[in-house]
Amino acid sequence: MALTYKKAGVDISKIKKSQVAIGKMIASTHKLQKMAKITHGFGHYAGIVEIPGGKLLATHTDGVGTKVVIANMMKKYNTIGIDCVAMNVNDIICIGATPISFVDYIAANRNDQTIFKKIVEGLVKGAKKSAMPIVGGETAIMPDVIEGKGFAFDLAGMVVGLVSKKDMVLGNKIKPGDIIIGANSTGIHSNGYSLARKAILSKYSVKDKVKGIGNIGDALLRPTEIYVKPVLEIIQKCKVNGLAHITGGSFTKMMRLKKTGYDIDSLPKLPPIMGLIEEQGVKPEEMYKTFNMGVGFCVVSPKDQASKIKSIFKKHKISSQEIGQITSKKGVFVNSTKIT
Repeated sequence: MALTYKKAGVDISKIKKSQVAIGKMIASTHKLQKMAKITHGFGHYAGIVEIPGGKLLATHTDGVGTKVVIANMMKKYNTIGIDCVAMNVNDIICIGATPISFVDYIAANRNDQTIFKKIVEGLVKGAKKSAMPIVGGETAIMPDVIEGKGFAFDLAGMVVGLVSKKDMVLGNKIKPGDIIIGANSTGIHSNGYSLARKAILSKYSVKDKVKGIGNIGDALLRPTEIYVKPVLEIIQKCKVNGLAHITGGSFTKMMRLKKTGYDIDSLPKLPPIMGLIEEQGVKPEEMYKTFNMGVGFCVVSPKDQASKIKSIFKKHKISSQEIGQITSKKGVFVNSTKIT
């Protein structure tokens, strides 16, 4: 029987329904503060409010999901903080905002100063790569809430960014004929781990080595790429119509930008760790809806901007390629398979 994200305990369709219901409740708060006018609310990659002086403030919060389970299994905690920063900053740049501050939240079942220092080591490394200060955080010790053998924890953060009206990228300018440039991922990043663990760890141990992959645990823990510097440079130097961080829901995330057609037909070579997941019985369509498939970030632009965009990614040592185009046929299609 084929493995799916739903069978692994994560039902994306139900989550989306919950998000719609929550969004309606959240909207009821949008006029509570006279000093902050909501410019763009719930549903995109970040919320935007206009504050006195005409400045636009963007905010976003995210965590690293069940990747923390792998960190615990490996007893390796110095990279998970990079993922936490990446999941936040990579989202906020999708609306054109520059990350300017970050706070983190660590919830654990017990106090372990050595492990906390390792987690923060990763947060600092991610912040430096994002050129963004960490201005605070919270550590909560909650043994009755966070359960697990030995040390157990969860990690999340919140980023604040600034964006000018002229630099906002919301996807509304996307049109048929635009191309999609995909920036390569470093691996699974920080999404789909419930399915990845169920698929891989039913056969392998995190200590096992597989040809072409190396140590399974190290491959699963590989930190999420941070795209802040190249993407902000691209926004300044190129015409950009849409930006998408490929995370939970994979390429279905493109529909956040504009309800149009996204035809993805030239993905890069599948990362070996994802190939291993597929070998365990996960169908290609499920892979396209769950994992980034080697593409961590997408830029939608007019075709004449392609070479300049790819050269900027290359300058920042990130490989990229044209992976598809915008069509008038509504939906996301990967290799002719509709996934939304």
